[in-house]
Amino acid sequence: MHNAAFTALGLNWRYLAFEVDPKNLRAAIEGARAMNFAGLNLTVPHKLLAVEMVDELDVSAKKWGAVNTIRFEGRNNDGEWLPLSQFAPASADGPFEIRTHGFNTDADAIVAALREDLKMEVHGAKVLLLGAGGVGRTTALKLASENVAELFLFNRTRAKAQNLAKEVKKHFPDVRVSVALPKSAVNVVVNATSLGLKADDPSPLDSKNFSMKQARAVYDMIYRPAETALLKAAKKSGCKTANGLGMLLHQGAKAFEIWTGKRAPLEIMRVALEKNIYGH
Repeated sequence: MHNAAFTALGLNWRYLAFEVDPKNLRAAIEGARAMNFAGLNLTVPHKLLAVEMVDELDVSAKKWGAVNTIRFEGRNNDGEWLPLSQFAPASADGPFEIRTHGFNTDADAIVAALREDLKMEVHGAKVLLLGAGGVGRTTALKLASENVAELFLFNRTRAKAQNLAKEVKKHFPDVRVSVALPKSAVNVVVNATSLGLKADDPSPLDSKNFSMKQARAVYDMIYRPAETALLKAAKKSGCKTANGLGMLLHQGAKAFEIWTGKRAPLEIMRVALEKNIYGH
């Protein structure tokens, strides 16, 4: 996605993947700073840890309490902090001081993906959210900020869902929040758990406790495999379905713009993603 975008815009940039143990995250961020990286993306389980490791938090990271994008910035002669991409690489005129600036591009991406892929607005909707981890927490807070009519939180560890419900109520007291599975119909089920990443993973929802016929639509944040057990069951029950490709696209496009200062070529990025995930 990013490399296709860099090529399209004629940028001599490269996006690479690195596996980093959580205990080495701070050292990895510092290493990237020392090597004049333009930026980083962070995925599970680093998003919450990084909040305490960056020099500056954007309002998005403060609001949602997680960092999935870091931009490296240098201070110019006027004392202004600018993206490192605006300085000549490895030159004597480059910045002598570099800071890390943390952002969150996940929250807006989930709403954009639901709108684009399922043609739904979350305002006034009843939502069942599966998972109360890092991305589940960000999603719950974002959905509450969009004034959902009711938010049902379901997590394997009930205490975690209860803690998240308290946090949502603290910030958005007017939103109805429950930690029980809904008995009536919901507009959408959103899966923010990792159940489904492996081919033999069961659905995160037991049909004995919740029938898919209660949901109009199902959104699974997992995008590989393209169709999880949850989405297969949802499709069989006649629900509208979508996987996490749209969310991945929109959070990536926003990160691209944060690093480069240029408008992301969204359709080029979408085609690259679809080719990688679906093979066409």
